[in-house]
Amino acid sequence: MSLHVNERDETSHRPSPGGDRAQYGVCAFLALVGVLVIVDAVRTGNSTSSTDPLGPRTLPVILGVLLLVVALVYVIDVARGGRGEPEAGEDVDLTTPVDWRTVLLMMGAFAVNAVLIEPLGWVISGSVLFWGTAFALGNRHYVRNLAISVALSLITFYAFAIGLGVNLPAGVLQGIL
Repeated sequence: MSLHVNERDETSHRPSPGGDRAQYGVCAFLALVGVLVIVDAVRTGNSTSSTDPLGPRTLPVILGVLLLVVALVYVIDVARGGRGEPEAGEDVDLTTPVDWRTVLLMMGAFAVNAVLIEPLGWVISGSVLFWGTAFALGNRHYVRNLAISVALSLITFYAFAIGLGVNLPAGVLQGIL
């Protein structure tokens, strides 16, 4: 009897030919990104010099073509019934419902960050983002989270400015930072 049950279990986990619509969506996304990268690269001027004989177009075009190739190979794999195996190390119960409160709070933190980054600057908007994310994920140590959020925002602000030479918006703190 157990042999029969195992056979049924084996056949229920076999991928069906034709694939999964979500996987085709990933294929389409990869193809779209590949096309956008190629189109953007073609719009770029192709100025070459003795130090850069290839110019700025070459690498993006190669990457765009590789994205299209990956999308095509992925479509073929999905059409043949291939699908990704679930990560064995993940402790995720797929039967539990989505925690929409957490998802909406996280989306709110990102939206507030996007709205506040220009007028108030990265340090303030980043602090709100980090603090809001910790709150959304259930941490209720408000003062400690605020201190950590401000520290993370300052560290990333100066890491971008000094380490990468990229100036994040200072906003109302212009001249202080």
